[in-house]
Amino acid sequence: MLRNDKKSITTFMLPASILLLVFMVLPFLMAFGLSFTNQRLIESPRGTQFVGLTNYVRALGDNLFRTGLTNNAIFVLVVVPLQTALALALAILVNIKVKGNKFFRVIYFIPTVTTMVVVSVIWSFLYHPDGLINGFLTSITFGAWDGIDFLNNTTTAFPSIMLMSMWQGVGFQMLIFLAALQEIPDSFYEAADIDGANTWQQFLYITLPQLKNTTTFVIISTTILAFRLFTQVYVMTNGGPQNSTYTAMLHIYNMAFKRLNIGYSSALTVIFFLIILVISIIQRIALNDTEEEV
Repeated sequence: MLRNDKKSITTFMLPASILLLVFMVLPFLMAFGLSFTNQRLIESPRGTQFVGLTNYVRALGDNLFRTGLTNNAIFVLVVVPLQTALALALAILVNIKVKGNKFFRVIYFIPTVTTMVVVSVIWSFLYHPDGLINGFLTSITFGAWDGIDFLNNTTTAFPSIMLMSMWQGVGFQMLIFLAALQEIPDSFYEAADIDGANTWQQFLYITLPQLKNTTTFVIISTTILAFRLFTQVYVMTNGGPQNSTYTAMLHIYNMAFKRLNIGYSSALTVIFFLIILVISIIQRIALNDTEEEV
């Protein structure tokens, strides 16, 4: 019986393992190898040469890469906690057993299944000086609001992308929290009611502790997705204005496909991957320590 179980597990894991190997592990190993060369997208007459740590040394002094990492860090620090909290709040709301709650689940989830390119184009129109957002603000202020170009303003461009990103992605995290909420036994809340616990106390001492593993997963996965910020920036601002929305992924793309420098972009990719890996490990350790204290 145990042998059959092992065969079943292997059978189910094999397709995913092959995909992981082909589309993630092997490309990373290839990028790691190319990062020590001067490989170009279009082969140079001299051919590919080994350059050692030259690309990594160059990356350390790359001001645009540092700007991208800084913007990525700001994006993560703002979006991850806000999106996680909003997803939990929405999950609690749609988990209430009232008529029509399934309709709201679908409404909140629709942006998630819409491709980011489409969402970015739509929100670009919304953010236009003559767009719906400026028109709405002008209407509610009786003309006092002077319409601005959100995406061409260094002050508003990045917050605008943050808002759109949270709107597009929150439905996915909401669904994960919703599944976890429905696994919490009703008997826990019934016992709390008998003991006289109010709604807030039930949330603090029942809901949150029961969601600790789910919250850890959501925070780490959202952080990884936030660091991968690229599509919305590429479509909406292309890193501008004045590099206020420039990101590490956009810089890697520019080095690879605009500057045609595959070797250098591979080195940037390896560095970026290691940064995300370290942050994810730190998050995991910190969240586990918090859970143990609770």
